[in-house]
Amino acid sequence: MTNIYSFATQDFSENAVNTKGRIFGLFFRIANYPTRNIILRILLMPFRAFYKIFFEWIVGIEIPAAVKIGSGLKVYHFPGIVIHRDVIIGKNCTLRQATTIGNKTDNGGCPVIGNDVNIGANVCILGDIVIGDNVTIGAGSVVIQSIPAHSVAVGNPARVVKNTNANQKIYEAVI
Repeated sequence: MTNIYSFATQDFSENAVNTKGRIFGLFFRIANYPTRNIILRILLMPFRAFYKIFFEWIVGIEIPAAVKIGSGLKVYHFPGIVIHRDVIIGKNCTLRQATTIGNKTDNGGCPVIGNDVNIGANVCILGDIVIGDNVTIGAGSVVIQSIPAHSVAVGNPARVVKNTNANQKIYEAVI
């Protein structure tokens, strides 16, 4: 089992100049750590309750302790971030304010987000979809279809406007 210090600080290097992101990452990782062990889950129950009350009710970030998120998580500009407990997020993901990631219907599937994904402010990512690696999603986008790796997507509904791997534009104008 991973040492708790290493686990709790795995997002620190990505948040070197983002103190709020470092603090949130530390608390999220400590709350997330006991999901791997029933004894730790019981021992850290008071901490998990504090995490839920403080971050969900006071700060306005609903990222359940059970969410699977890879290392290098960056969270900027706190209020209004909501993530469903069944979402899976890869390494080095950036989240910004007023972002919702979850299912479209009760008991519906949730997104799987790849590595190195940069999500702008006010973005909704909904449904049983896959967001590939190295994707940028522009502010205000509503993503309801899968996005291939190495893409830039914008709009409502979001559409791919650029393939960053081949560095070629797919659409000339962005509405």
